[in-house]
Amino acid sequence: MFVGMAVLLTVAIILLGFAAYTAFNVRRISRKYTPRGTVSPHSGLHFFYTKRRKSADQRPVLVFLHGASGNALDLKLAFGKGFEQDYDLLFVDRPGLGHSRRALFADASPRRQAERISALLDELSINKAIVVGHSLGASTAAALGLLRPDVVTGLVFLAPATHPWPGGVNWYYSVAALPILGAVFCWTLTLPIGQLLVPKAISNVFKPDRAPDRYFDEIDLPLLFRPASFRANSVDIAYLKPQLAHQSQYYRLLEQPALIVTGDEDSVVWPSIHSEGLQRDLPNANLLVLKGAGHMPHHTHQTEITAAIKDFEISTSGRSFAHAD
Repeated sequence: MFVGMAVLLTVAIILLGFAAYTAFNVRRISRKYTPRGTVSPHSGLHFFYTKRRKSADQRPVLVFLHGASGNALDLKLAFGKGFEQDYDLLFVDRPGLGHSRRALFADASPRRQAERISALLDELSINKAIVVGHSLGASTAAALGLLRPDVVTGLVFLAPATHPWPGGVNWYYSVAALPILGAVFCWTLTLPIGQLLVPKAISNVFKPDRAPDRYFDEIDLPLLFRPASFRANSVDIAYLKPQLAHQSQYYRLLEQPALIVTGDEDSVVWPSIHSEGLQRDLPNANLLVLKGAGHMPHHTHQTEITAAIKDFEISTSGRSFAHAD
């Protein structure tokens, strides 16, 4: 009995130590990685909105939605400079990630996140948009296209996660998503373990290519390991499969032109399930397969994808290629 109590006391002391370490580092991360854009007082979303110089041009706004375990800076790093001279650009921290706020479980579905982003588009008076979604963000892009066909004139899916897949998710996402144990797990273990494993995780998600120099700091990645953010990210991932089983039944209703971009060496999501599934299900979609590309083609094949999106926008707007910038 006394041995058991001693073990429990030891575990409790260790967990309290990890919790104190987490609390200290959450304060440090929050001081260091402050919002670089704007937090909407109405939608609670954090966003960057870049206005182009040619204000008379009626091109659609390019709306970028990042994937899991990231924030808006990932896509801003990849595409900000390539488009900012010619387009309005909107980069959004999906609910619960980066500096955006959320209700933990209620805002977990692609549909609900699309509703939040739709409110932001209305707030910014954006009535014509091409939505670019990466990985899990592609499922939110699809949901937004279904929700707002009056605004979304085109869809671009980058290494998309849009269909149910065989198997489950990594165990730590499942644990972090649990109602009570998940909170304990996130306030004690995820930050110190995440700090140790993040170099390998970045390497895995970029393989077979290398991550950009200083990628960790350029996208403020430590924000992910704050307990609230990691738990929100985990709930998104843990609940995604059944939500996509339902949502994918309606993809045939997405009549907007779509561009699907995938790498043939993506080991994070299976192109045969998601990208080829979109090509099969969407009535007006083209598939671009990048040879030798992995799950982060917007960084490793940035020039090709930027050109493909510009050509896609021109083709959907009906403008002549001869007038492209």
